Amino acid sequence: MINSEKILKGFRVTEKATNLQVGNQYTFEVAEDADAVSIGRAVAKTFGVKVQRVNVMNVKGKVKVSRMSKGNPGVKGKMKKAIVTLKKGETIQLA
Repeated sequence: MINSEKILKGFRVTEKATNLQVGNQYTFEVAEDADAVSIGRAVAKTFGVKVQRVNVMNVKGKVKVSRMSKGNPGVKGKMKKAIVTLKKGETIQLA
């Protein structure tokens, strides 16, 4: 198990993530080896809230081919993100 400080990499600020905040859901970019239980504990410890549910998804990256190494393509943008649902009445103050 990894440290809770290293689990949460950042908060996702997108149009969809902003719309989810109305339903008490927050989207975070998390470490690749984190599971749902450790993500829920990290959010509860960091922000002092009660977590109801955590949904985790792996986002595939795009394959990019460099003109210098055409035989060895790389992957960009690969990440793991979590949508955390908080209990009724709980909120997270972001900046």
